[in-house]
Formats: sequence, structure tokens, C-alpha cells
Amino acid sequence: MPKLLLLSASREGQTAYLEHALPMMDSFLQPSISNMLFIPYAGFAMGFDAYEQKVNSALKAINKTVTSIHQFADPIKAVTEAKAIAIGGGNTFYLLKQLYDNELVDAIRHKVNSGTPYIGWSAGSNMGGLTICTTNDMPIVQPRSFNALGLVPFQINPHYTDYQPPNHNGETRAERIYEYTCANPDKYVVGIKEGTALERDGDKLYLRGTKDGLVFRDGEGIRTIKANSDVSWLL
Repeated sequence: MPKLLLLSASREGQTAYLEHALPMMDSFLQPSISNMLFIPYAGFAMGFDAYEQKVNSALKAINKTVTSIHQFADPIKAVTEAKAIAIGGGNTFYLLKQLYDNELVDAIRHKVNSGTPYIGWSAGSNMGGLTICTTNDMPIVQPRSFNALGLVPFQINPHYTDYQPPNHNGETRAERIYEYTCANPDKYVVGIKEGTALERDGDKLYLRGTKDGLVFRDGEGIRTIKANSDVSWLL
């Protein structure tokens, strides 16, 4: 059964990179897991070496390290041998395209569904949902499919916010998600705010953090889910 930590973001407010997430990560990972396989594809614009170094600098505080998948000659073998998998944030479309181009979607799905811990943040959390159709990102490339890893049976919207800038006349995040639910009335969308995470342990699912989340579905309106509550009914 899957063991997942799906973080809304790499930062909350003015905190340092991954700072707010470190206690959740430390609690989530078994002490015996000191190194994770890191998939940096979403952050391609900064360079994979730089991204790997950035994550490792943050994880020093909890005595964990990552090794980026681009360091391996055989990425599928790297997935099959991983003790844990982490996928970072960036552009969700580019990330998914690279996963398909490297034939990693099925490999990661099988590995995580077999019990290997998975941590994602931002785009990496989008990857845990059914599809990437509720990402906030610009489609800068076209992946083979919008279907993601499907590690949870619903859509995810990381970085969820109700904020509407003054004099901004575009649609709100809620309005965009409403459009999705109208077009896909059988699907739930879970909006998770910065500083929070969805944690799955088998058939149990929790919203972690200090902020409430939101659940959208056609015909059911918008439902609030309380911080640190059991939301296993979504499974």
C-alpha cells in the first residue's frame, strides 16, 4: 500500500527552502532511510546538479540526502532499487513529459504502490494525483498524456489560495477548479495550502499542517477539511 507525503510547496511564507517541511519529512521517513532517489525534472531551468545540491543542503538538518536520477545510467533500475523517492517542484508539464520520455511512470507507480515511501512537493505532489489537469503551471511542453501516477484517486491543487489581487480581473483559483469539476463531475479536487501536506499510509489519509484544505466536486460545492484531520473518505 502507498506511503505518501504530498506537500503543497517547498516554502511557507518567508521560511527557508523546505524548512517548514523538514519535521514532516523526518517523521514520515523511517530512520533506516538515509538517502532518497530524487527526480529533479520539474526544476530543469536551474539545472539538475544545482537542484540536487539545493535539496541536499536543506536535508542536512534531518541527516538525509538525495541522489538525483540524472546521475544514473539506467533510470528505471534506479527507481526499482530506490529506498524512497522524492520529486521536487517546478513545471509540472515538463516533469511529466520527462517521466514519460524516460518510461518512468509505470516504474514509479509500481514501486510506490509496493510500499516504497514517496515524497513530493508542488509539481511532485501534482504527480501523485490522477492527472495534472489541476496544476497551476503553464503548459510549456506537451507530455504524452496528462495522466499522472495516480497514487491517490483524486486531483490535487498545490499552492491553493483564495487571494485575489486588487483590480485583477482574471478567474480565481476556485473558479478554475470549478471549471474542472464541471467538465469532470465524477472527480474530487483537493486544494492544499502552502505549509500543509497530504499524508497517506495505506488506507489512511490525513491533512497535515495548521491550515484547512478544500475539497471540490461538481454538485457538492466546496467543502472544508480541517487541519490535521483524517480525510480517508477521499480514498
